[in-house]
Amino acid sequence: MGGQVSVPDGVHVVVVGGGFGGIAAAKQLKSAGISFTLVDLRDAFHHNVAALRASVQPGFAQRTFIPYTETFGTSFVQGRVERVDPERQMVVLQGGREIQYSHLILCTGTDGPFPGKFNIEVSLQTAIQTYEDFIQQIQVADSVLVVGGGATGVEMAAEIKTEYPDKKVVLIHSRIGLADPELVHSVRQQAKEILLEKGVDLLLGQKLSNLSELQLNVTQKNMEVRTDIGETVITDLIICCTGIRINSAAYASSFSDSMADDGALKVNDHLQVHGFSNVFAVGDCTNLQEPKLAYHAGLHASVAVTNIINSLSGKQLTSYHTGNVTMLLAMGRDDGVGQFNGFRLPRWLVALGKSRDLLLWKSWREMQQKQPC
Repeated sequence: MGGQVSVPDGVHVVVVGGGFGGIAAAKQLKSAGISFTLVDLRDAFHHNVAALRASVQPGFAQRTFIPYTETFGTSFVQGRVERVDPERQMVVLQGGREIQYSHLILCTGTDGPFPGKFNIEVSLQTAIQTYEDFIQQIQVADSVLVVGGGATGVEMAAEIKTEYPDKKVVLIHSRIGLADPELVHSVRQQAKEILLEKGVDLLLGQKLSNLSELQLNVTQKNMEVRTDIGETVITDLIICCTGIRINSAAYASSFSDSMADDGALKVNDHLQVHGFSNVFAVGDCTNLQEPKLAYHAGLHASVAVTNIINSLSGKQLTSYHTGNVTMLLAMGRDDGVGQFNGFRLPRWLVALGKSRDLLLWKSWREMQQKQPC
């Protein structure tokens, strides 16, 4: 999609959420010459694909936050969306500010525990410092327990063991298979083999019996925790990589009839929210049956913006179709596993394509800013 389009008077698109889907939508709206407002609770985009590296490698976090204003200028507004008023076509921010829309794109994403997620209303510098402080907790711990063996937990354990090979790292997972079920078996097995090669201890098919009572992300020497089958683990630091949930607070009161049980928005093939022709959802907050990936959010954004443009010009709307799963897992900066269109990729290729830089170059290029050295 290229070039400016003819836009009728009164067209203004509000994009709620400045994650991967949000910045992709905003960039495309900007390129098309369509008036828009991007709203996010922070002042900088968080490239959270690299959040786990930022939590183990000093000085890395500054590369994972990219200021919105330098890219979007006055089209960016920092604030927390409290609700949407579909009748008046208004987005209402905390404090009472209202922003009118003709079209709405919801990109509110998912939330979860730090360090994998960081959806907190803080400045760029405070966000960076939070990761630097967390690194100190890891550095003073002799042993680390990673809870959860999905993609985030697997990558977290690998990052710690790669950066600090002498530390004892234990990963506990409630299932036998590691990483995402959408990955082919050989890729999941490869992830397990790499963790074992790096020296990570695996406790599979069990979970902590008292996770809610434990203090996370703070080093306390020789904490004793128990699993549901009675096994005891002694550790200095507990990092939780489970409990991802959909951020529905901004729209829950207005679109309750359009929501699935988990808070996701029901969308049609055109990514229009059920019951609304001028409201679209992209990324993790949709009920599309596919892995929640930054890559998919970008694809969704392109479809949503294209359909807004098509609706203005009376053209047929385009459809989004979930394809074969493509997923790359960084197993530390020196290794990785993944698949492309259902086929397993060589480890060296994933390491080269993702693990070394964690695709940071892509976000800095998208935001048209220069990455700090």
